[in-house]
Amino acid sequence: MVARLRLDARLFDPPPARTPRTIGRPRVVGARRPTLVQRLDRPDTPWRRLEVAGWYGGGGRVVEVASGTAVWHHTGLPAVPLRWVLVRDPHGTFQPRALLCTDAGADLAEVLGRFVRRWSVEVTFAEARRHLGVETQRQWSDAAVARATPALLGLFSLVALRARELHARGALPHRRAAWYPKEKPTFSDALAAVQRSLWTEAARFPASPRAADRVEVPRAVLDRLTDLACHAA
Repeated sequence: MVARLRLDARLFDPPPARTPRTIGRPRVVGARRPTLVQRLDRPDTPWRRLEVAGWYGGGGRVVEVASGTAVWHHTGLPAVPLRWVLVRDPHGTFQPRALLCTDAGADLAEVLGRFVRRWSVEVTFAEARRHLGVETQRQWSDAAVARATPALLGLFSLVALRARELHARGALPHRRAAWYPKEKPTFSDALAAVQRSLWTEAARFPASPRAADRVEVPRAVLDRLTDLACHAA
């Protein structure tokens, strides 16, 4: 696991080996180590430069890192061995921050890469809550909620893939209004275009034979009705 770590976190040495004649409960941690805030100001902290690819959705970025292993412990909680990573910008554009990794032997580039990749995951969750209604399900059981959320994300992915194909063929129009001059299609436009394409393909295979007493709907009227139904849905 890779996560943020407080700069004033309580870090310790591993507990010393227990001798046969030691009395009392075994120690959980060893000696207290300097805090990460103190390590930022210490001249003997070994910093090295490292380029991180895909820095928060952008290109590569060079940062300075320092790392080590320790045991984190808080009263009432079990001790956790971890690798701590201090990150600072050589140009001072962001405040120093600390990370932790539960794999003490992890590579620094891998730790930083995993941490910055969380940005795309968080954006996906935020957009899913805002546009797909995730976290607003009306089911009564946890199992139903667990089924609905992956289904919504899966349907969103299918619509996005189909809309990309339609956009490449120039078949992804978007509605404009006087009060909303949008330049690119929105998700509602993509959803309507996908529905229209599916309905059009299904209409190519009529289930009933032609009847002499049936009046054919003009193509212009049918297209207008289909467009209204797609956007209404």
